[in-house]
This record gives sequence, C-alpha cells and structure tokens, in this order.
Amino acid sequence: MGISLSNSTSKTHKFFLLTNYILIGAATSCIFLALSLRLLPSLIGFLLILLHLLTIILSIFSSSSSATSSSRAHAAHMAATVITAIFQGAVALLIFSRTDGFLEKMKSYVQEDDGVVILRMVGVLGLVMFVLEWVVLVLAFAMRFYIHVEEGPNGKVQHFGDDNANH
Repeated sequence: MGISLSNSTSKTHKFFLLTNYILIGAATSCIFLALSLRLLPSLIGFLLILLHLLTIILSIFSSSSSATSSSRAHAAHMAATVITAIFQGAVALLIFSRTDGFLEKMKSYVQEDDGVVILRMVGVLGLVMFVLEWVVLVLAFAMRFYIHVEEGPNGKVQHFGDDNANH
C-alpha cells in the first residue's frame, strides 16, 4: 500500500522530516547537558531527562509513521506532542526565570557558575524544541490534510481537473 505524494506534499514531508531530525538532535543534546550537570540523583533531574527522552521517542514515531498511521494513532500522537511541547516550554521558562532556584532543587554537584551556564543552554534548547514541536504539529496536520484532499470519496487519489472525478 504505497502513498503517492504530490510535489507540494513531498516538499512538506521533507521539511517535516528535517524538523524532526533537528528536534531529535536538540533533545539528545539536552540529555547530554543534563547528564553533565550530574542530575540523576534528584527526582527533578530524572524527570527532565525523561521529558527529553519522550520528545525523542515522539519524534522518531512521527518520522516513521506520519502519513500512513490510522486516525486514532495520529490523534494520540498529536495529543502527546502537544503535551510534550507545553512541558518543554514550561521547563524552559522556569529555567530562565528561576535559574538559581532550579539548579538548587536539582542537587547538582557542578560549580554554580558552570551549572548556570549549562542550565541556560538547556533552556535555550528547550525553547528551540518548543517551537520545533509546534512546527512539527502544523506540518503533520498539513500533510494529513493534503493526503485527505488528494484522496477522493472512494479512497483513490484524485487529480483536480480529472474528468472521471465527478462520475
């Protein structure tokens, strides 16, 4: 069961994949930065790493089954991505507004000056991921919409201006 994509849908899909790859790279970088803060003994540090792992898992799932998944799987993925994006934005905002308090609650063993710099880099990447997750959501919606529009009522691909489309 192959899906033939039009030229505009193909470009959208390529941009969608590129955005997901950047998102995976940013989340992976956040995990390494969080590990460099030595956060694993604290619950907040573990949850921060878990949030980035969830972002990676959702991006991989999104890249592999964006246009071919069922409506139910697509809706579940979109809801999980929205929740993850909201958490990414909230954590980034918390990092920028209360850096010292956030670092203190995480019980990091790194010097405070170095920890602040590393934590702010995590915050910047968190903002980047927040924006990219919303871009991924819009692109996923656009691809699903294009595929739905290209398919006619009988599930076959229709081309506009085709004389047999009305029969």
